[in-house]
Amino acid sequence: MKNLLLLVTLCFLSTVTFAQKSLFNGKNLKNWDIHLGSPITGFEDLAKKATPESTYNVVDLDGQKVIHISGDIFASLATKAEYANYHLRLEFKWGEKVYGKRNSGLLYHSYGPFGAAFGTWMANIEHQLMHDNLGDTYLMANTWCETKVQKGDDGKTFFYNPNGQVAAFSETDNGRSIKKMKDAEKPLGEWNTVDLYCFGQTSVHVVNGQVVMINTNCSKIENGQKIPLTKGKIQLQSEGGEFFIRKVEIEKIKGIPSEYLK
Repeated sequence: MKNLLLLVTLCFLSTVTFAQKSLFNGKNLKNWDIHLGSPITGFEDLAKKATPESTYNVVDLDGQKVIHISGDIFASLATKAEYANYHLRLEFKWGEKVYGKRNSGLLYHSYGPFGAAFGTWMANIEHQLMHDNLGDTYLMANTWCETKVQKGDDGKTFFYNPNGQVAAFSETDNGRSIKKMKDAEKPLGEWNTVDLYCFGQTSVHVVNGQVVMINTNCSKIENGQKIPLTKGKIQLQSEGGEFFIRKVEIEKIKGIPSEYLK
C-alpha cells in the first residue's frame, strides 16, 4: 500500500505545473514600467498631451477591472522582471478608437534600453496582436530566429507551415516578418485569448486555442555572433488602437506541451 501511495505521489509531482501568477493585480500597474515613445503620424498633437497615466490605466469594463491602453501614442508597458521558460496567457479586445490602425503587440524576450526598436520599444521578438495579423512574428532590433515556412503567391511573403522548409529571419535574413499559419482571430468587439509558450530558444504562438506559429533558435545578434535568447521582459504596446486587457497570467513550465509541437 505504501509503495502504491508513493507511486501515485510521484506521478502527481511529475505532472504538476508551477502555480499561475497574475501580472495584473486588478488594481494598478505598480509592477510595470511605462515608457512613452514616438508620436503616431497624423496624431502628433495627441502625443504632446499624452502622459503615462493617460496611455495606460485601469478602468471598469463589463463589471471588472481591466487595463486600458489608449493607443494614441507609441508606448510600452513593460514588466519590471525578466521571465524564462513560461506559459503566458493574455485576454484582450479592441476598443472603438483608432489612430491609423488597430495595432499592438505582445513583445517577449525584451532586453536593453527603451527606444532600441523604432525609437520606442526595447529589442524583442513580437507576438503580433494587430487586427487581421494576430499571431504573426515580427523581429525587432537585432533579434533572429528560424521558422518552418512556405512562400506566399507573391514569392516574398513567408507563412509558418509545420511541413515547410526551415528559414532564418532577421533584418538581413529573409526579413523581420513571418505570417501566421491561419487566421484564428475573433470578430472585433469580442475577447481573444492568446497563449505564448517560451522554453529555451523555442516560442509557440497560440490564438484562441489554435497553434499559428512556432519559432526556434531564438537569438540576438551581437558583433556578428548569434547569442541564444531565452529570457527577457514582457512589453505590451500602445500602437494605434484602443485596447483592453482583462488577464495577463504567467506560469513556469518544464517544457512546451507536445501537442503544440506537432
